[in-house]
Amino acid sequence: MAAAVTSSRPYHVIIFGASGFSGQFVVEEVARYAAGSPGGGGAGGSAPLKWAVAGRSRQRLEDVLKRAAERLSMPELRTDIEIIVADVSIEESLDLMCQQGLVILNCVGPYRFYGEPVVKACIANGAHYIDISGEPQFLERMQLEYHTEALDKGVYVIGSCGFDSIPADLGILYMQKQFKGTLTAVESFLKFTCGPEGSSGHDATWQSAVYSFADSRSLRQLRRKFGHKPLPVVGAKVKQRSFLFFSKEIDQYTIPFMGSDHSVVKRTQRFLYEEDQQSPVRYSPYVGVGGLFSVVKIFCGGLVFWLMVKFSLGRKLLTSFPSFFSFGLFTKSGPTMKQIEDTCCSMTFYGEGYSEGSDPAQGQPNAKICTQVTGADGYVITASAMVQAAVTLLNELHSLPRRGGVYTPGAAFYKTSLIERLNNHSLKFSVKANISHSK
Repeated sequence: MAAAVTSSRPYHVIIFGASGFSGQFVVEEVARYAAGSPGGGGAGGSAPLKWAVAGRSRQRLEDVLKRAAERLSMPELRTDIEIIVADVSIEESLDLMCQQGLVILNCVGPYRFYGEPVVKACIANGAHYIDISGEPQFLERMQLEYHTEALDKGVYVIGSCGFDSIPADLGILYMQKQFKGTLTAVESFLKFTCGPEGSSGHDATWQSAVYSFADSRSLRQLRRKFGHKPLPVVGAKVKQRSFLFFSKEIDQYTIPFMGSDHSVVKRTQRFLYEEDQQSPVRYSPYVGVGGLFSVVKIFCGGLVFWLMVKFSLGRKLLTSFPSFFSFGLFTKSGPTMKQIEDTCCSMTFYGEGYSEGSDPAQGQPNAKICTQVTGADGYVITASAMVQAAVTLLNELHSLPRRGGVYTPGAAFYKTSLIERLNNHSLKFSVKANISHSK
């Protein structure tokens, strides 16, 4: 029988994959939080946050703790933080890791290759699971295959708790709370602002994109297995944008955002509709790509990418030479600390709907709202969002739905204080305009 999730375990949080590119930022964020929250970090808020790092290589984990100790001026990290050796290919090592922590923060991707063994081990050993995956195939397959088992074991499995897709998913929830009436449709515009050295993404994100696009057909097959009925369409029909357009909202050429945001938000909206009978919102995410020169690069690179992902040799070349095929947008080394420090992003949401007392079945929308979620670089946002999600889970377990299961961030945390916690750390949620209500 699986061990129960109790505070008697030695660690509240274990960071698995702590020596990876994203993992090292999560280590620093956990260290900062634990140091700044004595007596308020643990389960129930009554004990200091106890945490450990885990991964395949003890030496690499020691190096990560050493760098974090130097960057944060916390020499105690080199001696006080426990190291757990665990490997996704060795089931026993994952079991031992999961038996020691209340929450496992899984930073090991691509998740389509390495995520499922960790999910299985968490459920089997009674540890809650949080990841930062932006891979819809993995996220939705985990829900299809493990939701019932996680529910039975009282374990929460919560995916996409990073830059993909906390800003979008909780941004929509925030807008719904601020809107006075029935919100029916939302567009979001993601914009990055970089310093003189520009910005780039890490190779792991590029690999996830390559394999996700190559396997897009299986996602459609997977979704059919859920047997979902279409969500009701509330309000007037939304005019569809062209694939490429100049956005006055962010003053850039814009394309649909190809990440997991749409998938995650739709799953959250379905959950809220089925669980709380909330009116579902139609959502369209976009991302700014810059000026005309950037458009040409995106078009040429996108065409080559689309052709090459269809073949195994093409995928091999794409993953072997990310910088070449992405025009430097993704590299094996990832962004420099200077690039990260000089980068910030904003996600602006434009929503429309019907004011209180108006019938969404009658006429055009008569109310609009504009909100914004702003933050630093995506890797900084990812680390902070993941840690705050874990702390919220530990302290507000009673506010999460049912008693376990596989959820999106919005579905898991819609009755918690996660948005307020994020507002005090990496992300700022704000209302830019709330325009109503034409008669």
